[in-house]
Amino acid sequence: MDYILLVEDEVKLQNIIVDYFAAKGEYKIAYVSNGIEALSVFEEQEFAMVLLDVIMPKLDGFSVCKAIRKQSEIPIIFLTAKSDEEDQMLGYAMGADDYITKPFSLGVLYAKVSALMKRAKGTVLQQSIKTNDLQIDLRKMEVTRNNEIIDLAPMEYKLLVYLILNKGQVFTREQIIIKLWGYDFEGNERALDTHIKKLRKALGKSGQFIVTCRKVGYRWLEE
Repeated sequence: MDYILLVEDEVKLQNIIVDYFAAKGEYKIAYVSNGIEALSVFEEQEFAMVLLDVIMPKLDGFSVCKAIRKQSEIPIIFLTAKSDEEDQMLGYAMGADDYITKPFSLGVLYAKVSALMKRAKGTVLQQSIKTNDLQIDLRKMEVTRNNEIIDLAPMEYKLLVYLILNKGQVFTREQIIIKLWGYDFEGNERALDTHIKKLRKALGKSGQFIVTCRKVGYRWLEE
């Protein structure tokens, strides 16, 4: 049975969600009340999804989401009373898959969870990507060539996967930056160019497939 991590500081809402999901019998829920506990539990146990409040003591939901995204691509749904478009955009920029505002219908929440779970499991079936001489295990976040692991920093790994999953498509530097760093990125485009350079070097001969489109951006283009 799949485990869901619920991060919510309102005890009453915690209990309501846990009881509702328990009655359905399809998922099990582990729950904590703040962001620090959430990251600690996430390190110790494997989860299939995270339901994440935004306004919490010790560490807010945006920060928790950003930390989780550095090591995992599991589905994340924000549960929050903050309904402003700017907050929602920030949530998506941090890596959230969906956003549901309080008060909400438990039935709608359950439907969103089920839909994202099914989509994620469908992706898992395809999480071994082979392109040219590279093999990518998306579940382990591991890139190999001829059974030898290529050591990539988290950002270079995310960049590689993003380009390969959209091979042939040209992305502007701005599009890539928003995808990888989010809308609140305070650096400049040269930071992306530096990661591209490091990625090409790490990939060796496969680095040639990262094609620079002058004055635009990059794409993955195989012969």
